[in-house]
Amino acid sequence: MDRRTFFTAAAAAPILPGLQIDTVLRPGGGGGPVVIGSANSVGSLDAVMSALHRGDDPAEAAVAGVSLVEDDPEDMTVGYGGLPNEDGVVQLDASVMQGRLHRAGSVAALERIRNPSQVALKVLQRTDHVLLVGAGALAFARAHGFSEQDLLTEKSRAAWLRWKRNLNPRDDWLDDDQRLDRDDQAIGDEAVPHTWGTVHCAALDAAGDLGACTSTSGLSWKLPGRVGDSPLVGAGLYVDNAVGAAGATGRGEAVIQSCGAFQVVQRMAEGDEPAEACRTVLRWITDHTRRADLLDDHGRPAFNVTFYALRRDGAWGSARMRGRGRFAVHDGSGARQVPCEHLYE
Repeated sequence: MDRRTFFTAAAAAPILPGLQIDTVLRPGGGGGPVVIGSANSVGSLDAVMSALHRGDDPAEAAVAGVSLVEDDPEDMTVGYGGLPNEDGVVQLDASVMQGRLHRAGSVAALERIRNPSQVALKVLQRTDHVLLVGAGALAFARAHGFSEQDLLTEKSRAAWLRWKRNLNPRDDWLDDDQRLDRDDQAIGDEAVPHTWGTVHCAALDAAGDLGACTSTSGLSWKLPGRVGDSPLVGAGLYVDNAVGAAGATGRGEAVIQSCGAFQVVQRMAEGDEPAEACRTVLRWITDHTRRADLLDDHGRPAFNVTFYALRRDGAWGSARMRGRGRFAVHDGSGARQVPCEHLYE
């Protein structure tokens, strides 16, 4: 299945009975529905918007969009083809939150299931729990009919092997400059890939209800069992139906320690515009990052975090810690990437 097929598959989803579609006005006279997400979600936002127009719950619509990115083998930050842990095992994290009932579901360190976002949605819909992890999350997925598979593609496997053999020139693996063969053309001659990458999607329907989903394969080459911010409600994702939704990508440890998405929503509740709320929490992270190895020569965080914010009236914004970046928006004018603000060059 090619990438175009992935990003058009949701259009065939059944029409479900849902919400009465009214108009929610934003400042400037615009109207909903609105969908935002990380840059890598842009190809899925048309499907999310179509689901909202059908009357699907915004949380379910966001999961449908995120699932398309999880299915894409070329995206090495999530789902199938995501980069593995240090043992070569792909462990996936995801969370979903529904604004209308203020319910959440999430899974962490889930193996062999390519769509952790869908399993997280089942946790929300079918249990009184919020978070399932590891073997328990896998058993729950099996019970609900999810198929197991090897989540490594040839490209992600080759990337892991290149990383592993170049760790130490004195181990028993031959480094690239010592080897006698060239069997890793799957990733070419570029440097070993590394990512904190994630996919986030937040959706507002025309009735004013919100939902959001965040999914990731986590930090490349992480310790087995490491859990990042993506499945933690209040860190990598948070929704307050009376205020808005927020999500995060980047260094998960910094987002966890700042309760990042929760703080962004709280800042919007206190009157910040969405991008301003994101900047404020990034400054909080800056002020609380004190380990020397995490700081650059100017005493600023050497890592990146990006926040995404969608307010209940349809206003949206994003900001990242370092460098220029983009995020995805669909507000009725088609899915597109737009620049996000940043604190430092």
